[in-house]
Amino acid sequence: MSSAAQHPTSSGLERDARRMHADDRPLSPGSVAIGVVIGRTSEFFDFFVYGIGSILVFPKLIFPFAGSAVAATLMSFALFPLAFLARPVGSFVFMWVDRNYGRGVKLTAALVILGGSTASIAFLPGYEAIGYWAVALLALFRLGQGFALGGAWDGLASLLSLSAPPNHRGWYAMIPQLGAPIGFALASVLFGYFVSHLSEADFLAWGWRYPFFVAFAINVVALFARLRIVASKEFGAAMEARELEARPIFEMLSKHAMDVVLGAFVPLASFALFHLVTIFPLSWVVLHGSQPVQQFLWMQVAGAALGAVGIVLSGFIADRIGRRSELMFGAILIAVFSFSAPFLLDAGSRGQDAYILIGFFILGLTFGQSSGAVSSRFTQYYRYTGAALTSDLAWLVGAAFAPLVALGLASSFGIIFIGGYLISGAICTLAALTLTRALDQQ
Repeated sequence: MSSAAQHPTSSGLERDARRMHADDRPLSPGSVAIGVVIGRTSEFFDFFVYGIGSILVFPKLIFPFAGSAVAATLMSFALFPLAFLARPVGSFVFMWVDRNYGRGVKLTAALVILGGSTASIAFLPGYEAIGYWAVALLALFRLGQGFALGGAWDGLASLLSLSAPPNHRGWYAMIPQLGAPIGFALASVLFGYFVSHLSEADFLAWGWRYPFFVAFAINVVALFARLRIVASKEFGAAMEARELEARPIFEMLSKHAMDVVLGAFVPLASFALFHLVTIFPLSWVVLHGSQPVQQFLWMQVAGAALGAVGIVLSGFIADRIGRRSELMFGAILIAVFSFSAPFLLDAGSRGQDAYILIGFFILGLTFGQSSGAVSSRFTQYYRYTGAALTSDLAWLVGAAFAPLVALGLASSFGIIFIGGYLISGAICTLAALTLTRALDQQ
């Protein structure tokens, strides 16, 4: 019996998706993988559209009163973490929805709110039209993105890992992570196209709005792809076995609080680097004019492709040396990279291009195994809820404030401080991995 069958209030889309399984044909791991990648791509696309907009659009449209381009960008980045703060709240609320109304209702509501919040930004008037209400509305929509993302946790990555052979767990773990570079590349291509083909006046008047419209359409496609899997017999069997069952968060914390904390710090190096190769360097190029924005966006698309290669390689490496060893190796690479990163960013267009290509590749190697790095420490009964909350906190601690902190440090004290920010993340990851090993050996 599937999750949908347990809840007569399941969404119409879920019922449509369930009809696709009427022939009783088993759901292949490949179908699950495609659904997972589509789902993750839609989530990251929404967030990267906002991230790029927070550099190219919002400082001029929403914060023209800031007094300088740097101050306006810092104000824009101050709203960036709101989504990550709202995400755990969304997890708490949508876990309740999951338990009472079914995962189909939960996913439908979450992705409609996510796509709606992103698309609503496309209609946002500027400060010149409605004053500080523009700031308030942008903050509200950003909170909506994060709240909805807390409900978009579907357990499909866990379903994929449940079908992984013991010697291929690293390979299966990296598949969902491919959504990040794909989502970023799509967002960058869209913005790059409009920046390249429109005047600055036209881009700020209407061109920037189109990527936010596209987000809603992508979320509709992703919703059906995910509901198709949620409605499958394999997903229902995992629910009945309690592998993917939503449990109350405080109940889970009473058993696994330490595992949640460790899980939040294990991927810190990767998540710190995440926005330092995607969002922050674009802001640095825009503010310092070292190369055309559209040219740098294309370079970031190339970097995303290298990041995808690194993610795939992480699966091979983890299957040979173990996920913990692979993550430690990645944290060491980030620590080494932290010494050269500031100098590359400050070395003109060639240095910045090298920063992007090297940084994305290292990010891929580390990010590929960062999801659920200590999920095996959760008991079967609490694995779904534990993994969801751990992911929320990991993003909050590791990535939420990275663009704001990085630009603030670089603008106030010099670009060299970016290296210190990265190496602190690497140290936290190595310490958390060492502690998990010590606990496992007890």
